[in-house]
Amino acid sequence: MSIQFFSEDVPFPGLKKRVTSNWIKRVIGLEGKSVGDISFIFCSDDYLLDVNRKYLQHDYFTDIITFDYVENSRISGDIFISVDRVKDNSVQFNTSFDDELHRILIHGVLHLLGYKDKKKEDKKLMTEKEDFYLKVLSDS
Repeated sequence: MSIQFFSEDVPFPGLKKRVTSNWIKRVIGLEGKSVGDISFIFCSDDYLLDVNRKYLQHDYFTDIITFDYVENSRISGDIFISVDRVKDNSVQFNTSFDDELHRILIHGVLHLLGYKDKKKEDKKLMTEKEDFYLKVLSDS
């Protein structure tokens, strides 16, 4: 069981892999689940747009796409993150790149844990969980 980080067509973002992996493992444990195999793939807007078109038949830019391979309580999946979107979001939401990157990372993990964000009440819970687990990261 592992958490891995890859970069496709962009430089790898300045992410502390060990700290981030331990944080994600802690989050999954706090949710009462176990860690399977999770891959984070950092890429450009264009790369993620291609993934969005090819696999989801969506023709728009997004910051994250999560492919869920969860089996029972073992959390596994591939999480594609557009570094371009993270940069733009950090400006739009007046936060640092690192803070926005961590929010997007945990957002993908929360999707694997079964949280949704399409309905207003689901989005509210997702944001509360993101905030809570970002605090767990900052306290570690």
